[in-house]
Amino acid sequence: MKVALNTLNDRDGWAKAGVKLPEYDVAAMVKATKENPIWLHFGGGNIFRAFIAALQQRLLNEGLADRGIIAADTFDVDNIRLIYGGFDNLTMDVTLNADATIDKEIIASVAEALVAQPAEKADYARLVEIVRNPSLQMISFTITEKGYALHGLDGKLTPLVLADIENGPSQAKHAMSIVCALLYERYQAGKYKIAVVSMDNCSHNGEKLRSSITEVANAWQEKGYVSADFVAWLMDETNVSFPWSMIDKITPRPAESVQKMLTESGVEGMEPVVTPRGTYLAPFVNAERPQYLVIEDRFPNGRPALEKAGVYLTDRDTVNKTERMKVTTCLNPLHTALAVYGCVLGYTLISEEMKDPELTKLVNRLGYVEGLPVVTDPGIVSPKAFIDEVVTQRLPNPFMPDAPQRIATDTSQKVGIRFGETIKSYIETGRDMNSLVALPLALAGWLRYLMGVDDNGNAIELSSDPMLATMQEKLSAVRFGEPETVGDHLKDILSNAVIFGTDLYKAGLGQKIEGLFAELIKGPGAVRATLKKYLD
Repeated sequence: MKVALNTLNDRDGWAKAGVKLPEYDVAAMVKATKENPIWLHFGGGNIFRAFIAALQQRLLNEGLADRGIIAADTFDVDNIRLIYGGFDNLTMDVTLNADATIDKEIIASVAEALVAQPAEKADYARLVEIVRNPSLQMISFTITEKGYALHGLDGKLTPLVLADIENGPSQAKHAMSIVCALLYERYQAGKYKIAVVSMDNCSHNGEKLRSSITEVANAWQEKGYVSADFVAWLMDETNVSFPWSMIDKITPRPAESVQKMLTESGVEGMEPVVTPRGTYLAPFVNAERPQYLVIEDRFPNGRPALEKAGVYLTDRDTVNKTERMKVTTCLNPLHTALAVYGCVLGYTLISEEMKDPELTKLVNRLGYVEGLPVVTDPGIVSPKAFIDEVVTQRLPNPFMPDAPQRIATDTSQKVGIRFGETIKSYIETGRDMNSLVALPLALAGWLRYLMGVDDNGNAIELSSDPMLATMQEKLSAVRFGEPETVGDHLKDILSNAVIFGTDLYKAGLGQKIEGLFAELIKGPGAVRATLKKYLD
């Protein structure tokens, strides 16, 4: 069995392989979507394929929708060409249940897949055609938090963004510039209303998206590329809304064990590929079953019936509380703490870390003791029940091949939200900062990880991070086994409000983190000893 449109008619064959198929006319869906698109999505990675596209498939299966999604990517040409293009825009979705059972389904709700770069002329012309169509209801995103960043650690616009501002909409290359250029096309076509929806795993994602796009638009207006009327239209959320959202579903890197299982069940061509630029891609996605998507219900041109696929449609305040609950307390900080310490302690699976007594103490204290007291109950999901599910079911799931090395990716872009918000809450509510133990341990653990040395003193490979070189340069004078070399070398990092959202020294945590870091680098076994010392 091969994942392709021409094999979907073999329902008996796929049933024998244990694979669920689309229950709608895929060709009719594709035709309707191309003629009158309703949904364009940027970022065709694993979370989109296993969650967002699967939501629309559910609506299509139940006859609650007749059109699918158009996927686009501003960066990963290979993903569009090799994975989407190589498999007729179909995805093999594998759900890994905690009871060792699996569910397999072919997701066919993606009608088109396009490269969103002006240099790719045919694809980009099609994107312009799509955004100029009055039928389009929403543009959504799963491009990771760094995809919205216009500024570097120094607070200045990056060279790529500066070039986009100088060159104008026709030569845009940064994701935010490209989207702004496409919105300008929609404005010129008839000022048609649209919802622009971040579904990325970051705090106040809609606000970040709106801020970046409008910053580009204002800069283009100053250069004379766009009119003031376009900027006014873009800033009016009755025309262009930027709903906030909270998303949660763990979709780790496709595992070799899952690929082998698919092959044994008779599914061919599931081998992952590594692209020339080093990207790891696979025709299948493996993911956990638990999933949450909460979206602010502001869609000025209408929307799919997402609430009938399990999505919470609500107001901004509820989204904010739910997102804050997850990102700053109940999951993401626990993930980051496990990631950095897992790498240093030699783990390759999150589930194995959850058998480690010190690491389980770390995440339990970080979540239950230090985080929950400053979380506001969103009302639609219980914070206590959420964290219970995370700690007892999701993280320990032995069938989820999730690695600390994956979670450690882009940590410099995440620590400010995952830990900084709790720090701010402690300051705002007058709580005793000295009561924080696991949180400063997590931040000290991140700095210890950046040294690129495990707890035995052996070199380890660090995950990609846009600020990795900068961080390591600041730590270059600090030597493993010589805590006295710490000196003032952490001050530039810990005082940087761009990273943490606040100066950690002014917050009363800088010195504490310095002290913990010095203990963590004392020599072989110091990481384990430090965790035991402070968590017992």
